Amino acid sequence: MTAARQRFALNPTKHLKETDMNRSHRHLWRGHSLVAVAIGATALTANAQDGPARILVGFSAGGSFDAIARLVGEKVKDELHRPIVVDNRPGAGGRLAVDTLKQAPADGSVVMLGPDALASLYPYTLKHISYDPKKDLKPVTTVAEFAFGLATGANPRITKWADFVDWAKKHPKEANYGVPAMGSPHQFFGLLIGEAIGVPMQPVPFQGSAPIAMALMGGQIPATVDVMSSLMENYKAGKINVLAVSSEQRIPQAPDIPTFKELGLPMATGLGFNALYAPAGTPDKEVAKWSDAVAKALAQPDVRKKLLEMGYMPVGKGPEELAARQASSVKRWEPVIKASGYVPQ
Repeated sequence: MTAARQRFALNPTKHLKETDMNRSHRHLWRGHSLVAVAIGATALTANAQDGPARILVGFSAGGSFDAIARLVGEKVKDELHRPIVVDNRPGAGGRLAVDTLKQAPADGSVVMLGPDALASLYPYTLKHISYDPKKDLKPVTTVAEFAFGLATGANPRITKWADFVDWAKKHPKEANYGVPAMGSPHQFFGLLIGEAIGVPMQPVPFQGSAPIAMALMGGQIPATVDVMSSLMENYKAGKINVLAVSSEQRIPQAPDIPTFKELGLPMATGLGFNALYAPAGTPDKEVAKWSDAVAKALAQPDVRKKLLEMGYMPVGKGPEELAARQASSVKRWEPVIKASGYVPQ
């Protein structure tokens, strides 16, 4: 008989207790190891979620979309518990940012701030687009809305709507208006206005709002239809005159400017908007996080004040409101575009 068997034979109970104890230690060690692995995995996941989130912007740094993205991003970082990076992807009226969004992870780490034209106009004014608005753009929230205005500059120097109508009827061949791009809502608002006053006003395309302002103040064009956020600074400085705005009510930034509706042109009523979109497949809970964070940011007095100064009205009502607003915009502009005879470019 071996020494081990002798010890077992002399005190089998003690041997069993020691064996059970060793087994318990082994199980306890294994349990601790599994917990450590689980904690490590959780930490890695948390670190991934807490990494920087991106707001894609399809326009250059320094513009209004860039400014809004940075303003909102600075506020939502605390609510989302992660840094926010504004990623400018300028080009093609915001469509390059959509291409980037389509390739981005659908985990709440990337959203895009884009104009309403991405969903409501481009499908009808462009021959080819690389995305399907309904499939590739998941609504998060409407950030802000804005009015369009008709403005005059140095030639002719007109300050009242009635005088502009009289001038346009007397000079129908000169009654053109600058737009930042063909196929834009600016162009179609102008066509609606011209139709209402009985003058076939012709759009003149420019590469953005900045050169339009220079041409307007220099007398090279008589008028423009542009967003109020682009007109506000020169209007307040007295360099241009804004004769009417497209909103239902007068805008708070310039309550002295009448609406087209007041002037008897209800067909020229409507607002543009910009909104946050997520990649298709992003979980609803991640969309809700962004939506709630943006709503809280837009409710802060300093954010509201800044947006109003820029010519925008803050919204922030969530994905359902944005989807409904988007559908309404399509319903409004599709027949206008088709009736205008506009040929997709």
